[in-house]
Amino acid sequence: MTQFAIFSTLLIVVVAAFILPPLWTARRAPRAKADRKAANLAIFRDQLAELEREKADGTLADADFDQARSELQRRLLEEVEPTAGDAADAAAHAPSRKLAIVILCLLPVAGLLGYGVLGNPKALDPAQTAAPQAMTADKINEMVAALAEKMKANPDDLQGWLMLARSYKTMGRYGEAVDAYSKAEKLIDADPNLLASYAETIAMANGKGLQGKPVELVNKALKLDPQHGHSLFLAGAAAMEAGDAKKGIAYWEALLPQVEPGSEIDQMLRQGIEKMKKKAG
Repeated sequence: MTQFAIFSTLLIVVVAAFILPPLWTARRAPRAKADRKAANLAIFRDQLAELEREKADGTLADADFDQARSELQRRLLEEVEPTAGDAADAAAHAPSRKLAIVILCLLPVAGLLGYGVLGNPKALDPAQTAAPQAMTADKINEMVAALAEKMKANPDDLQGWLMLARSYKTMGRYGEAVDAYSKAEKLIDADPNLLASYAETIAMANGKGLQGKPVELVNKALKLDPQHGHSLFLAGAAAMEAGDAKKGIAYWEALLPQVEPGSEIDQMLRQGIEKMKKKAG
């Protein structure tokens, strides 16, 4: 925020330096009209002197002299008398210090209003622009522990149990993840993704493979969605564990169109299918 304030102040000073001096001290009046008037006055003086010489020489009658002098005086008065245009020019070039003060006061206000409309006021708040704290393992553990304590006080929060189960699974705490999943079975039973994740977590927790409850959960998921990718993979793996190569081949061949050709999972599935075909043959 300090850098922003310094930059804004410098910007206002620069703008004011260009705008205010002409208003404060007044601009110079154009010199063209003044020079023209001075030249005309010199001409009038020369003409009057010429008339006086002619009268003295006797080449100009008194009546003619008086008429010519009157005409010169009239033209001289027209030249030196200020016109409406001259007054307007004088007013235009006169100093306007009140306007200068108003502009000086309005510049920062207008700048702040413009920034408020077009800018990002939150950027001035250090709390908004501070870099987020790095998510360390200790921080994650604290957050998960806080969630676990929250669930003790809110045991009916099924979404909270699912969040806790996923967190435990990600952290490799499979036994605790299974317990958390079991608290949300009402939600899990209607979602193939959750059923497959629950089955996989149980298999990781007990270290005995997918037989038993994991297979039951996978079969339930395939009843909800026969093409569910995660469940097809687990079903094929469970069939391999049980020695049922035909079922395993069927599940994984059904999964192949869903994976990217040439990817690691594609290669793994094809190698597994070949092994099961050899056993089945």
